[in-house]
Amino acid sequence: MNDPETVAPEPPARPATVRDVPLARGLSTKLLLLTILFVMVAEVLIFLPSIANFRLRWLEERLGAAAAVSVVLLQSDPESLPRAVQNDLLMAIGAKAVAVRDGGVSRLLVIAEMPPEVDEHIDLARTGPVAAMTGALETLFFGGNRMLRVFGRVGDSRNEFELIVPDFRLREAMLVYSRNVALLSLLISLFTATLVYTAIDRIMIRPIRAMTSSMLAFAQAPDDPARIIAHDDRSDEIGVAERELAGMQQQLQTTLGEQKHLADLGLAVSKINHDMRNILASAQLLSDRLRGVRDPTVQAFAPKLLRALDRAVSYSEGVLAYGRTQEAPPSRRRLRLRQLVDEVEELLGIEGSGIEFVNAVAADFEVDADSEQLYRVLTNLARNAVQAMTADSAASVVRRLTIDAERQGSVSRILVSDTGPGLPRKARENLFAAFRGSARSGGTGLGLAIAYELVRAHGGSLDLVESIGGRTVFAVTIPDQPVRLDEARSGLRRPA
Repeated sequence: MNDPETVAPEPPARPATVRDVPLARGLSTKLLLLTILFVMVAEVLIFLPSIANFRLRWLEERLGAAAAVSVVLLQSDPESLPRAVQNDLLMAIGAKAVAVRDGGVSRLLVIAEMPPEVDEHIDLARTGPVAAMTGALETLFFGGNRMLRVFGRVGDSRNEFELIVPDFRLREAMLVYSRNVALLSLLISLFTATLVYTAIDRIMIRPIRAMTSSMLAFAQAPDDPARIIAHDDRSDEIGVAERELAGMQQQLQTTLGEQKHLADLGLAVSKINHDMRNILASAQLLSDRLRGVRDPTVQAFAPKLLRALDRAVSYSEGVLAYGRTQEAPPSRRRLRLRQLVDEVEELLGIEGSGIEFVNAVAADFEVDADSEQLYRVLTNLARNAVQAMTADSAASVVRRLTIDAERQGSVSRILVSDTGPGLPRKARENLFAAFRGSARSGGTGLGLAIAYELVRAHGGSLDLVESIGGRTVFAVTIPDQPVRLDEARSGLRRPA
């Protein structure tokens, strides 16, 4: 029976996905609305000159009809026309009065009633685009009770015709035209928006949605290779973004794998670290007793053994420093480099291996560095060289490890060269990266990574100068410490 007080754990919150985005806030909806809005704005900009041109054409048609009537009336006596006939003519044209100007003299041909005032005078031959659009807007929004005087020449006639016409019929025609244009613009907007939306949705929105889903899925399980985005061979910006995202995801997976490897290594080492220190402590106690032995051979090797054990204890205590914390800052002093290189040779234990060790450092050469850290750097480089040359067992092959040094101003440059087979391409590409820069099977690459970190702590650099078959050269460059101005001044003061 289940315990009634036991509460089942709540399932972990599911991370948001692209489908969780509300439709009103999605890119698709925004794109559709913006497309409709932009098309409507474009239609409005097109509508202004269109409605102005419609107004001018309507007035030109009325003026043309008035001109035709005027030509007929000029051939007869306009005053002889009955009032009813004049009203029918004016009603057909939609005007209040028709006049003709010939030789600067204006003659009124037909009139129904003379309006008390005219609101706008329109010269069809001299109306510019701005004036035409302004007049169209005035008629559209404020018309209906305004009186217009329209005049101009019609065709090849020498006479100038004019008519007085109210604008209520013009405004009605403009409203119908505007309604038709608005409906047509809306249909065009919807059709254009649908085409643009469909095209951009296939070209952009879907790939972006796929990239977003891939990032969210990758965040849930970054160690799963199946969560890496499958990119297309597109040559546009979306294709570049997909390939870069896939590259970053692969690089992140590699980095996470290395970090996990490093964490597992640290956990394993920490388990044996305590027992190892106890064993080394016991070895130190036994080695201390060797000092009491009178044998000259024992007396010669006892100090070296003690020094090696001291270093082993120190390394055991700080073995987890790499990857977990930073190395201690270097305690720099002036060192005799040749003596330090001799200690490196003794620790390598290459006697009888067929490898020749050459200490080419001058006896008086000095370097400004931390002795223990520089010793670790040279030991790692020398041990790598020895391991590379040991793999080649041919008796005729020259196997030589050389350490040399030179000074350029305030910069010391230490060269570690060997006659090994050289570094493979993969090791050169990831030279100072832990777990990737190893040149041999089963190696971790930590030696070069630690050496690189220690040299960088000195403000220097560790570089691969050359690596071909038969010659590999590493260069350790360490600049001297800058002199503090206050210390230099105090050192130059003379006693009173």
